[in-house]
Amino acid sequence: MKKSTLLLGLGFAAVVGLSAFTAAGEKKASTSTSVIEWTGSKVIGGGHTGTISVKESQFEFKKDKLVQGTVVADMTSITNTDLEGEWMQKLIGHLNSDDFFSTSKYPTATIKTTKVTPGKESNTYDVVADLTIKGITKPQTFTASVKPNGKGHIITANVDIDRTQYDVKYGSSSYFDSLGDKAISDNFNLKVKIYTQN
Repeated sequence: MKKSTLLLGLGFAAVVGLSAFTAAGEKKASTSTSVIEWTGSKVIGGGHTGTISVKESQFEFKKDKLVQGTVVADMTSITNTDLEGEWMQKLIGHLNSDDFFSTSKYPTATIKTTKVTPGKESNTYDVVADLTIKGITKPQTFTASVKPNGKGHIITANVDIDRTQYDVKYGSSSYFDSLGDKAISDNFNLKVKIYTQN
C-alpha cells in the first residue's frame, strides 16, 4: 500500500516535503500555497487572526478516495494578519511564549487521522483525528473536503479547538477569575487548506 507525506488542522494548526499517493501515482503538496489560518476571539467580541505554515503532510488514497492523512504545522511560523508594527510583533512574541504555544519547546503541531469515512455531501469526509499541540494529544472530529484540482487536489478542513485541552490557559475565564473584558475564548478556529500537485 503506497503512502504519502500531508496540520486540520485546529489542529490548530498544523498542519512539513509534502507528498500524496493516489492510484494514479505520487503527488506532492505545495508548501508555498498550503496554509493554516487561525482565528482567536475575546469573550466580549473582537479578536485576532493569522496564519501558520504547513511544514509537512501525508495523504493516502485508495481508488482516488482519501483513507488517511497527516499534517504537520510549523508553529514557529505563526503570524498575525490584523495588526501592524509593534503591536503585531508583541502579539506574535506572546503567542510563541509559554503563555500560549511554547514554540521553542514545541516547534510543531500535528494532526493525524484515525478514522476517515465518506461524508453526506460529495467530495467530503467525516474525520476523527488526533491533534497534538505542546506534546498533548487529544481527539478531534471535523469534516474535510477533497476536490480535484488539475492533476492534484485541494484539501480543506475547518476545525474548532478548545485550547485549554492543550495547556493553553492564558486569559481563560474557565481557569482565572476577574478577567473582565480581557477574557479570551477557550475555543479557537483553524482553517486548513492543502494544495497537492504532481
